[in-house]
Amino acid sequence: MRSGILIAVLLLGIPVGVAQARDKYDLWSGGTKLRGANVYQRRVYPELDGSRFLGPGPLGPPYTQEDFDRLASWGANLVVISHPGLFTEEPPYRPDPAVQANLDRLLGMAARAGLFAVISFRTGPGRSEFWAFWGEDTVNDPQEGWFDPGYYNNRVWGDRAAQDAWVEMWRHAAERYRGDPIIVGYGLMCEPNSNAVGSYPLGKLLEIWASEDFHRRYGGSLYDWNQLYPRIVAAIRRVDPATPILVGGNGYSSANWLPYLAVSDAPRIVYVVHQYEPGLYTHQRWDARDCRYPGRCDVDWDGYPERFDRDWLEGLFEVIDDFRAQHGVPVAATEFGVMRWVPGAARFSRDEMELFEARGMNYAIWLWECSWEPYASAVDAFNFRHGPDPSVHRDVGTGALIQVIEAFWGRNELRPESIAGSP
Repeated sequence: MRSGILIAVLLLGIPVGVAQARDKYDLWSGGTKLRGANVYQRRVYPELDGSRFLGPGPLGPPYTQEDFDRLASWGANLVVISHPGLFTEEPPYRPDPAVQANLDRLLGMAARAGLFAVISFRTGPGRSEFWAFWGEDTVNDPQEGWFDPGYYNNRVWGDRAAQDAWVEMWRHAAERYRGDPIIVGYGLMCEPNSNAVGSYPLGKLLEIWASEDFHRRYGGSLYDWNQLYPRIVAAIRRVDPATPILVGGNGYSSANWLPYLAVSDAPRIVYVVHQYEPGLYTHQRWDARDCRYPGRCDVDWDGYPERFDRDWLEGLFEVIDDFRAQHGVPVAATEFGVMRWVPGAARFSRDEMELFEARGMNYAIWLWECSWEPYASAVDAFNFRHGPDPSVHRDVGTGALIQVIEAFWGRNELRPESIAGSP
């Protein structure tokens, strides 16, 4: 049957990639088919954020239809919606109508723009957004800290009731969104990180960065993502047997933690990494020159710079190669990126995307920022549309990094209508 399809494809001159995308799961295997970006929203805290910084809604910063249309016009065909989960973060855990309405609105804009979408939940029962702002509190940073440590909530890693509620949240979400033609993946949790934050404030910080050490000490406990995520998968599959499920590992889903991610025997699972290694380079301040690409960088945090180039990236990607070869499963990079001013950003990003393409991996860059001016002009380290000059806080016409991204997004052939109605 498949050989007959291939002959028809060749005779009709249809691109092979299009013919192979018969359903949503096919989009994640057999070659790179999805290339795009993340959009990001969090809950608004008026006492911290004021009335304008993140917009007037319960979630922000605001995105408009024009933001999504423009993303598609640049060639992207995938948007990863990095978004609060549908349930409240504090007990009693229940659906939050305002969050649901906001996600529905974003999905509607993505559909009108002709984009595939992945839903990725950043927060939920027992997990607030402040896991992503660790260390920016007024106790750890008395000079520049902007929130009280009481906003931290990582109880999901130490509270069975919160984990049960996270499972129920995803069952509820899958029941709500199953069959939506643009949704090509459920991202169960954005960057599980119990190895770092523990269940603070319920329990102490762990700050364990050696994956083998963490699993030796906490494997099988509530800290262990490997015991929680299969329960979420099972709950989703009871109501939605078709939509691909995307699972990243602990350690903020870094590639180095991928070998310790247990592989599920459930169908239609995609494993994901978030590739920001080496962090000393990708998150380098504009006024620092610790790393350049290609060049030298302290990639292993030993205090001494090492050679940092494409060969180093190839070595990092061997972890992904080994995981795929061992388990025969698809792997994608649902986040990657660099601060826009780092030396060699365009070449680094080009090399990364070439390595993704060589492995047939889908990928989404961090970040496609919104056009809400109070936020966009202040928080733009990853907004490549603002160019490499840190003093510029508006979109520029073009630039080396912009050209690289547009070139790779220009390879996209598929849009949701290609597989509309497929399981």
